[in-house]
Amino acid sequence: MAVLDQTDEAATAAITQTIIGATSSFYIHPYDSPGSALVPVPFDDSPSSALVPVPFDGVGYRSWRRGVLRSLSVKNKIGFINEECVRPDMTSPQFLKWERYDDMVTSWILNSLAKDIADSVEYLNNSVKLWKELEDRYDQTNGAKLYQIQKEINDLSQGVLDIIGYYTKMKKL
Repeated sequence: MAVLDQTDEAATAAITQTIIGATSSFYIHPYDSPGSALVPVPFDDSPSSALVPVPFDGVGYRSWRRGVLRSLSVKNKIGFINEECVRPDMTSPQFLKWERYDDMVTSWILNSLAKDIADSVEYLNNSVKLWKELEDRYDQTNGAKLYQIQKEINDLSQGVLDIIGYYTKMKKL
């Protein structure tokens, strides 16, 4: 009977070690899947057409980025793109676990991009490289667009708008 108890204790210890708490960066909620997107509207840098309005065209990268960062924060996965969850050595027993979760974060980001953008970055090796590529490519100040927005702010008048409508329009700009 004592041998059986020791075996049960060893099995319980092994199971306990594999349980990952909800506060861990390695925790995946049962509803999370690689097919999920982090934001409701994918980032698309193509110009909006009259027939298909795209809320996040080129200049909307920062809005898209903010939504992705918020979603990753809620899922406790920011560490995978800011390198707080450091990639272990390939010989480490933690490597496969880390790679699995990094692949999940990479999938979520790719699913939050328009198809042509996702196609252009899908072969990057991990979420850090993917995030850095997107930052390098799209997080640029557009001088012409900045001037246009500043001009719109300067030309804005309340007109027939109530104060809440005027304030909302001004904050949007």
